[in-house]
Amino acid sequence: MAAIGFHASHEQISPGQLLKDVQLAEQAGFEAAMCSDHIEPWSARQGHSGFAWSWLGAALATTGLRFGVVTAPGQRYHPAIIAHASATLADMFPGRFWMATGSGEYMNEHVTGEAWPDKETRQRRLEESVEIIRDLHAGKEVTRTGLVTVQQARVWDVPQVKPLLIAPAVSVETARRSAAWADGLVTVNQPHVKLKDMLAAYRDAGGRGKAALQVHLSWAPTEDAAVAIALDQWRSNVFPPPIPWDLPTAAHFDHVSAEVGENQVRGAVNISADTAQHAEWLAEYVELGFEELYLHFVGQEQAPFIEAFAEHVLPQLRGTGSRGTERKVPL
Repeated sequence: MAAIGFHASHEQISPGQLLKDVQLAEQAGFEAAMCSDHIEPWSARQGHSGFAWSWLGAALATTGLRFGVVTAPGQRYHPAIIAHASATLADMFPGRFWMATGSGEYMNEHVTGEAWPDKETRQRRLEESVEIIRDLHAGKEVTRTGLVTVQQARVWDVPQVKPLLIAPAVSVETARRSAAWADGLVTVNQPHVKLKDMLAAYRDAGGRGKAALQVHLSWAPTEDAAVAIALDQWRSNVFPPPIPWDLPTAAHFDHVSAEVGENQVRGAVNISADTAQHAEWLAEYVELGFEELYLHFVGQEQAPFIEAFAEHVLPQLRGTGSRGTERKVPL
């Protein structure tokens, strides 16, 4: 059975509250967690953006969960810094930390004031960064010139268990290309045909490791409330690339999404007041071949979602049926 994880959205929830949320998710039966790494939220309505790397130390220390982070070495972060930070977490929490290294989004990278490269250049910069990180995790001294410059960098505390470098991809082409360097694949919920094509492209190109899926969802006791949550919090996230790659601020995302309606949001978010429907959708993703699912409830108040899914969704996915009030999570 696929592992069911909790997605911690730093753009939507303050770091202190998000730490409580992931602790509650573990109590509820979630088996793993992953988080975003933003300096800018997708919308002013979301209104948060804690520093993921500080938060990860606290989250790993106060739970027993495995954690991943989606991050972008190359511009806002020099890859030597990412290698250093990730090696430290991997040394303290062996086998419990992974990172999905992507090519980045301008909303997070524009703060450096550097020019924003085209997608192909960003992809090559990422691939250089991955090589640098792997060499540093191996204890090598690294000097490089290229899209990324490194001068006599070394990580002195090299973890015995290296953190996995997972490829985050939203396209078939990126999934195929990432197979050359990645230890696994992670993507987001999309039409089943595209997800099947992405998995096939990754595996056919020699891609190794697990395939994980981050599932954007909205649940509430009523359908209207579930729709309202998704519209308020996630309507800035319905656009295909290159829009999410190239806009610089939350204000820009709020502007372009001002007229987004329910139908568009339903294309990006699984919306239902019926927990059985959510369980069915999640089971379908497992059947496609995903070995880990990370559930991202797109609302800002996580406890009711955690409670409902602990009672009605997680047991169904594990084939045990609803456990009713047997394991109520205190709110």
